[in-house]
Amino acid sequence: MSLPDAFHGIAKRVNNWGRWGTDDEIGTLNLITDEVVRQAAATVRTGRRVPLALPLQQDGVQTGVIPGRVNPLHAMVQINQEIFGPGTVACSDDVVTMGLQAATHWDALSHVSHSGRLYNGRPAHTVTPHGGAGFGGIDTVRHLVSRGVLLDVARARGTDRLDGGYAVTPEDLDAAEEMAGTRVRAGDVVLVRTGQIRACLAGDRHGYAYPSPGLSIRTPEWFHARDVAAVANDTLTFEVFPPEVTDLWLPVHALHLVEMGMPQGQNWNLEKLSTACGETGRYAFLLTATPEPFTGATGSPVAPVAVL
Repeated sequence: MSLPDAFHGIAKRVNNWGRWGTDDEIGTLNLITDEVVRQAAATVRTGRRVPLALPLQQDGVQTGVIPGRVNPLHAMVQINQEIFGPGTVACSDDVVTMGLQAATHWDALSHVSHSGRLYNGRPAHTVTPHGGAGFGGIDTVRHLVSRGVLLDVARARGTDRLDGGYAVTPEDLDAAEEMAGTRVRAGDVVLVRTGQIRACLAGDRHGYAYPSPGLSIRTPEWFHARDVAAVANDTLTFEVFPPEVTDLWLPVHALHLVEMGMPQGQNWNLEKLSTACGETGRYAFLLTATPEPFTGATGSPVAPVAVL
């Protein structure tokens, strides 16, 4: 089934192909300049640090709905082993098998394609079985530090958690921005809180996954107009699920990753950050969120930290 004309209309309006050159692989992360980072550092007032990652554990958020995306399987390969002989220092080592997008993560620009193309018009077949992403892999993101802005849509709408299937609109983002008292600007990383992660934290993994609030197909134009560098939220699917347009699956993924070249993150725990921002009345902060540099990977775990 071909994508509808309405999708292609939005795609044309938000397209960034060629904006930073034909060989560019990092898209909107180009908007995070030295000056943006300097201004981000200036937001730090107290030094309060808020971790935003879920634990990496076997009983994680994945339920098998997404094929191959397994929760971390942790095993010990050494336990107090004196590898250099009796009486020497003993070591313990671990190994992990996991889906790179199993828990809190960034999607690389190579994660999604449509109409046979990736970001910047590169062919989708540059993702291969043995080499992974030959273009736009997560390893091209060498550092991701910027001003973060929490758009607490749930709080702005007077609830702890948006209803399952609620499509977050540009109007919702406007309301959350007004409550935050700061305007999203070029190079910012926007964190959108729906409260959906509360289901996961309460042990309801299936309820966390479906139905889920998430971003509407109308929101990419809002982020494009503000020159946002990246967006993350507190849901499994990122966009509203089930989809707001019948049989149009993952359109926001395609618009962000393919058309805009804008990374997106899922499964971010924004609950403590919501509390901290509410207590201080400040919703902008220094955000450190560099992904693990897996060569050729289409996504990567991240342990982001907001510094207020």
